[in-house]
Amino acid sequence: MTAIYKSEAGAEQIRRRYHRALATWPMPAEHVRVPTREGETFVVVSGPPEAPPLLLLHGSGANTAMWRDDVATWAHHFRTYAVDVIGEPGDSAPSRPALDSGAHALWLDDVLEGLGLAQTAIVGASLGGWLALDYAVRRPQRVTRLALLCPGGIGRQKTGWILPALLLRPFGRWGLRRSARFVTGLDTPGAGPALDTVVLTFSQFKPRTERLPVFGDDALARLGMPVLVIAGERDAMFDSRDTARRAHRCIPHARVDLLPGVGHAVLGQADALLAFLRG
Repeated sequence: MTAIYKSEAGAEQIRRRYHRALATWPMPAEHVRVPTREGETFVVVSGPPEAPPLLLLHGSGANTAMWRDDVATWAHHFRTYAVDVIGEPGDSAPSRPALDSGAHALWLDDVLEGLGLAQTAIVGASLGGWLALDYAVRRPQRVTRLALLCPGGIGRQKTGWILPALLLRPFGRWGLRRSARFVTGLDTPGAGPALDTVVLTFSQFKPRTERLPVFGDDALARLGMPVLVIAGERDAMFDSRDTARRAHRCIPHARVDLLPGVGHAVLGQADALLAFLRG
């Protein structure tokens, strides 16, 4: 497990914060552990068993706790499955197969099989958005609706944030907090707790370093299911205008919302996503 953390003590700090967040989950929930070819995958399940399924895929450096403020809105209408992505700071296996190998689609095949799902709607954020797109491109028959928050894989991935982050690194925790605020866009008064979690995580966690593969025009054009893309205009990680341009061109039926003044962390969209997911 320490392969993705800087130390076992750091890993334990992150796990403690994560488990405190799970203890305050706003809905009754089941904790399910699904065996997969990449190792065990942890899933938090909420909502009526007879409701249509909704799979939630978080971003890099995050875990299922990122959905805690949204899940109550969705779980009244859907059976929600919040998945801890492998290789990230949750309770799933630390496995990190290459993103361009097709291995993550095979992993999600195992997850869906373990959960008994033939089809599902998916909400994905950042890396989770890339994973959702990759799965929808490779397994279009299994994805009923696709909602993407600040997704990777459509627009150009930016690198301009790296130099400021490196310059701030020698300033310790203060520098890390300033860097995290710049990269995520979590600079509003109410964003303090989320920013605290980001700072703790990236002081103890080793993030992925490979660039997210960009999907070709033909791959995006094969997405026949309803698609929603929401991105912040100030995203420091991905070129949101490029994302919007390519989504409009390659997925003409997609709805694309660019949020003014918003950075990489797209928050407070539960109601908008619910309206899309309910069709």
